[in-house]
Amino acid sequence: MNKTLVMTLVLTLGAGLLATPASAQGDAEAGGKLFKRMCSGCHQIGESARAFFGPQLNGVVGRTAASTTDYQYSDAMKSSGIVWSREKLAAYIEAPKTVVPGTRMIFWGISDQEKIDDLLAYLETFPTP
Repeated sequence: MNKTLVMTLVLTLGAGLLATPASAQGDAEAGGKLFKRMCSGCHQIGESARAFFGPQLNGVVGRTAASTTDYQYSDAMKSSGIVWSREKLAAYIEAPKTVVPGTRMIFWGISDQEKIDDLLAYLETFPTP
């Protein structure tokens, strides 16, 4: 095999491997639309976000549950000991009352993993201020 063909194969396979994890992480733009439609009635996010019917969600990925000071969390959430990793948030978004029995969050959950990934990608664009 000549060097050009080998290099082309390496680059093509490498690009394919790199593209797969990125797409598995979700589409932040689609997640923003989903957040607006399904979450913004209770949660705020962004520069001027504050607690509403639910806590503000800036920097939620990596944050300890019930750790913002401007929201009155349920006893169940306070005692959960959860740190919101992507995986734990994905499970919570899918079935909140299964992950934190006794949570006050009134939400039926999202079963579509692609939508959950999109929502998480969007949330990750808002770090802790």
